[in-house]
Amino acid sequence: MSDLVAHQFQDADQQADADTLGMWTFLATEVLFFGGLICAYAIYRHLYFVAWHEGSTVVNGFRWLGVSSGAWNTAVLLTSSLTVVLAVRVAKLERRSTLVVMLAITIALGIGFLAIKAAEYTHEYHEGVMPGFSLFHPDEQITQDLQKASAGSAIAESTLLRHFQLFWVIYFFMTGLHAIHMIVGIGLFAYLLLQATRGKFTREHHASVEIMGLYWHFVDLVWIFLFPLLYLVK
Repeated sequence: MSDLVAHQFQDADQQADADTLGMWTFLATEVLFFGGLICAYAIYRHLYFVAWHEGSTVVNGFRWLGVSSGAWNTAVLLTSSLTVVLAVRVAKLERRSTLVVMLAITIALGIGFLAIKAAEYTHEYHEGVMPGFSLFHPDEQITQDLQKASAGSAIAESTLLRHFQLFWVIYFFMTGLHAIHMIVGIGLFAYLLLQATRGKFTREHHASVEIMGLYWHFVDLVWIFLFPLLYLVK
């Protein structure tokens, strides 16, 4: 197994510790990145509460079987966190076939999340709330709701419309960035799946599965913040 340990490390344990430290360092930078976005969202929500309320109402309006797309995506990601934990466990026990199954299920759940998000984006495109001069043209019902909101809050309709569009800029930036992290994670899990089918992971050498688990849990944790902020808080 010496070929699995890079030449700069004394043994597999030292290599695993260095890899884990590297991932935690990377995740710390990601916390700063997403934390800045969440702070910006919170500040603008305080400043433009009426527009943010209308935006959250539209976001939470896309439902399937009576449940919002955000709730479905939350259930999918929490389930994927479970399969990742099980994947790490069976990798430590050197259960190759079970590891392959857990990784495959995790990938399928990740793709399912992106499919739900794609359906939601399509719905929002048809609603006319995509940010941009040519794409942002809210449909009649949304326009009427904004008119009612502006009348009730003494905010000019044109001003409220600009605030409403800003909500969608931040919404697509936050969810789109999260989706990119999901795509990267799915690609890395596909690589781990290929390695698992070749029997590369043993009781002593399974650190890459554990490190990818850290990344995936972080992506799930980010969504746990985005879900209530974008869908639940009115």
